[in-house]
Amino acid sequence: MLHFLRHIIESMPRFWKRVILIGYDCAALIMAIWASYALRYAVWDPVLTDERIFLALAAPIIAIPIFIRLGLYRAVLRYLPDTAIWTILQAMAAATMLWILVVFMLEMSGRGVVPRSVPFFYFAIGTTLVGGFRFAVKVILNQGTGMRRDEHPIFIYGASASSVQLATALRGNGNRYVVGLLDEDPNHHGRDLGGYRVYNPANLPKLIDQYGVEEIILSLSSLSADRRKSVISSISGLGVKIRTVPDITDLVDGRYLANQIREIEIDELLGRSFVPPDPKLLGRILEDRTVMVTGAGGSIGSELCRLIVQWKPKALILFEANEYALYMIDQELQATGRCPVIPVLGSITHEARVRDAICQHKVDILYHAAAHKHVPLVEANAIEGIENNIFGTATVAKVAFEENIADFVLISSDKAVRPTNVMGATKRWAELIVRQMALKARELGREQNFCAVRFGNVLGSNGSVVPLFKKQIANGGPVTVTNPDMRRYFMSIQEAAELIVQASALSQGGDIFLLEMGEPVRIGDLAENMIRLAGFAVRDARNPVGGIEVKVTGSRPGEKLFEELFYDMANAMKTEHPKILRADSSAIAKLPLKEALDDLCDAARRRDEDKARDILFSFIGMDPDNDPAKA
Repeated sequence: MLHFLRHIIESMPRFWKRVILIGYDCAALIMAIWASYALRYAVWDPVLTDERIFLALAAPIIAIPIFIRLGLYRAVLRYLPDTAIWTILQAMAAATMLWILVVFMLEMSGRGVVPRSVPFFYFAIGTTLVGGFRFAVKVILNQGTGMRRDEHPIFIYGASASSVQLATALRGNGNRYVVGLLDEDPNHHGRDLGGYRVYNPANLPKLIDQYGVEEIILSLSSLSADRRKSVISSISGLGVKIRTVPDITDLVDGRYLANQIREIEIDELLGRSFVPPDPKLLGRILEDRTVMVTGAGGSIGSELCRLIVQWKPKALILFEANEYALYMIDQELQATGRCPVIPVLGSITHEARVRDAICQHKVDILYHAAAHKHVPLVEANAIEGIENNIFGTATVAKVAFEENIADFVLISSDKAVRPTNVMGATKRWAELIVRQMALKARELGREQNFCAVRFGNVLGSNGSVVPLFKKQIANGGPVTVTNPDMRRYFMSIQEAAELIVQASALSQGGDIFLLEMGEPVRIGDLAENMIRLAGFAVRDARNPVGGIEVKVTGSRPGEKLFEELFYDMANAMKTEHPKILRADSSAIAKLPLKEALDDLCDAARRRDEDKARDILFSFIGMDPDNDPAKA
C-alpha cells in the first residue's frame, strides 16, 4: 500500500501536488475551527451559526497567503527538514493572530462572542493537521526502515553536520540505506544525531554481521592524513567496501558533484603528507612562455599538460609519437580554451621533426617526458629502449641546446640509481647527457638551464602495478606479485606533475632533483590493502576459503628488491620547497660521453644486443656516482 502511494505521489506533476496541498490545508483549517468549537462545548456537532460558518471560511482565506509567503508550498516534502516545524508553527501563529483580529472585529459589531479557548484549540489543532500531513508524506516517500529488497545497508563514518547531510541525501537517492553513524567519541555513542543512531566503531565486526552492512562511507575530510590512514586501516579488513566523500575544498573548486561518493584512492592509505603547490614557482616558470612537452600523451606527460594549461602559457606544444594518445590529450586540452594548444605528431629520435617543432613555435621551456618505462618490456627489447631513451634524449637535448631553449627538464626515474636493468641504465645515460649539456652551456656562458627530476613510481601511471591490481581484483583474482617483499616509492600523478614543474623553476643548471617520496611501500602489503579496500578478504593460510589470493610469480629479469632515490643522500641539499631536494652539481663529472654514445650507436645500428648491453652498463661503471661503496 505504501509503495503504491509513493508511486502515485512521485509520478504526479509538481503543479497538482501544490493544488492538492493547498486544498488539504483549506479543509484542515476549516476542520480545525469545527473541532475547536466541538472541544469547547464538549459536543460532537456544535450549532452552526452564520458567524461560525463565516469564521470557519475565513480561517483558510487568512492562512493560505501567509503559508505561501513563508514558503510552505515551495518545500519538497521528500527532503523536508525537521526544522520545518518551526516555520509551520510561525505560519500558524500568524494566521491565528489575524483570525483573532477578525473575531475581535466581529464581536465589536455585536455579531456574537467567540469563547476565549477556541483560538488556542484552533492553533494547536491547525498546527497538528498542517504539519502532521507534511511529515506523513515525507515518511511515505522515504519509507525504508524495513529496507526494500534493492536497498543496501551502509554505515557513515563520522558524526558531524556534514555526515547527517550526506545521510539525508542518500535517503532520497539511489539504493543505499543508512543504518547509522560511526564515531570514536564516547560522548556520542548511543545517541541519535539527525535521526540516526551513533555507534562505537570498535563494535563494527558485530554491527556488520547484525545489519548485513556492505559498505562504509567516510565523512572525515577534516582529519589529518595520518589519522585518516589509521581509520582506513582499521576497517579495511572487515570485508566491506570503503568509499569517501569529497573534501569541502574539492566541492568549492568544482572537482566533484556535491553528492558524489568516490572510491578510496590507494594514496590515501599510504598517508603521504600534502604540501600545496607554490603559485610563485609555477607562475615563474610557466606564465607567458611557450612550453613543449614530449611524450605529451603518456601518463606523466598528459598530467604535466593539464597542469601547464592552468597557468595560461603563451602556447603549449604537444609532441607525441602515439597518434591516438595525442588525439585524446589534444581534445581534452582544446576544450579548456585556456591557451593555444598545438599537437605535433613525431618521434623524439627524428631530429628534423624535433627541430621543426621547436623552431616553428619558438619554444622557451621543454619538458622531456617521452620514454619507454616498462622494465620487463624494455628488458626484452633492449635496442628499442636504448634508441628511444638514450638517443632520443640526446637528440632532443642537442636541438634544445642549439636552438637556445632557456629551460630543459628531463623526467627521470629512481631506477637510474645503480641500475640493474636496461630501463634504469638508459635513464641514467639520459641524466648524464643532460648534465653534460648543462656543463657545455655553463662553459659557453649561456643562460640555459638543463636539469633532471628523479622520482619513484606514480600511482595510476602507464605500467604501474596499481591499475593491474585493480583489474585483477575486478576479475576476482588472483592478484599477482613478483616478490611480496619488494619495496617501492609511490606518489600520486598529480603531485608528481606539480613537483616536477616547481623543481624546474628552482634549476641552476646541471641539477638532478629528487622528489621526496616518503617511506617505501611493501608490494605485498599494497596488494592486500587494495583487496581489502575493494571489500574482499585476503585468501591466505589463515583464511583458506573465500576472498582473493595474492599469488607470487617470482622476480622478473632486472627487478631490484629495493629502489633508491639518490646515489649519496649526504650529497642532497634542501631547496625552498620541502618536498624537493637537489644533488650538488658543483662537480659535474666529465665522462667520455661522446665516444660512448658513438660506440653504443654502432652496436645498436648492427642490432648487436649483447654488445649494446655491455657498453650500456660498463659506461655506467665509469660514473663516480655509481660507486657501490656509496650505497
